Amino acid sequence: MDGVRRFRGDSIDGVSSASCGIAFMAKASAPGRAKTRLVPPLTFDDAAALNTAFLCDVADNVLLAARQAAPAAGIAGYAAYGPPGAEDFFRRTLPGAIGLIGAWLPNFGDCLHHTICELLSNGHVSAVVLNSDSPTLPTALLIETAACLARPGDRAVLGPSSDGGYYLLGLKAAHRRMFEDIDWSTSRVAEQTLQRARDIGLDVHVLPAWYDVDDVDGLRRLHAELNGEEQRHGGHAPHYAAQTAKLMRRLAQQHDFGRRIDHLMQVDEARA
Repeated sequence: MDGVRRFRGDSIDGVSSASCGIAFMAKASAPGRAKTRLVPPLTFDDAAALNTAFLCDVADNVLLAARQAAPAAGIAGYAAYGPPGAEDFFRRTLPGAIGLIGAWLPNFGDCLHHTICELLSNGHVSAVVLNSDSPTLPTALLIETAACLARPGDRAVLGPSSDGGYYLLGLKAAHRRMFEDIDWSTSRVAEQTLQRARDIGLDVHVLPAWYDVDDVDGLRRLHAELNGEEQRHGGHAPHYAAQTAKLMRRLAQQHDFGRRIDHLMQVDEARA
């Protein structure tokens, strides 16, 4: 946990001077260790490749938001990564303008809190932790988050996921209480986080819900969205996840991917 590292000293409008630091939680791609809940219909190798595609597309989305954000609500992008020793993987995989924050702790809440602290210590007025399971998250929601946090006064921004978790949490101070007594990886995470905000009297701006791709249903939805079969959500245009779309097309050609997803969905429905 040796602070923030930037690949080549590059900047997005002066990285540390950007109002808002956004860090996506990033796990190195290794077969059998990344996106294993998507096996099947994916193989372990396919799941690791999809993890890499997600990381690239989320990084591109953050950098796109940085280019489009208003000057008073500037954005700098980071990857809060693990496991330890994976820095070379991220150097090879991500754009040079993305900073690295080591964030591998036993408790997920501690990982998030540590990342918030690192972003604030790097000179940003606000800090956002973002998942890496939503490669098509609308860029407009990242820009809205930075703009909201640029306003005077202490506040939070929460982006709830359709499964009850959250895809994004933004803060202006490292309120540890926001990460305490949370049942991580359950459908109660977003509501418990909102309760923690109420506990400390923190105003929360709630964004539209979006979805995670961490199970077969999310994978089916992503497949449909990339094929133009899903409607816009809340009027926001999804980010075009180029690397994910490319990989999904290859999987569809090689493995009859859509049929495999449909089969697994039918099996799950029969069990329900």
